Amino acid sequence: MVEVHLWSGLRSLTGGHHVVEVEAKTTGELLVALVQAHPQLQAPIDAGVSIAINGRVIATGLTEPIPEGSEIYLMQRLRGG
Repeated sequence: MVEVHLWSGLRSLTGGHHVVEVEAKTTGELLVALVQAHPQLQAPIDAGVSIAINGRVIATGLTEPIPEGSEIYLMQRLRGG
């Protein structure tokens, strides 16, 4: 199990939780598990999110491994120019 910290806008979609636990070994598995546990997260995830693992924003896609005991944050994807 991994703990995922959520930005404040998602907390109403998870029953007010700011941290949720899911079973995942990669970033792709993490997103799937989040939607399975909290289906209301589907739309924000589809709109685009960033995942930070141990302070590093993951840009390599959905196959990045999640090391045991990692600190994970799900964040709004930053956009702009």
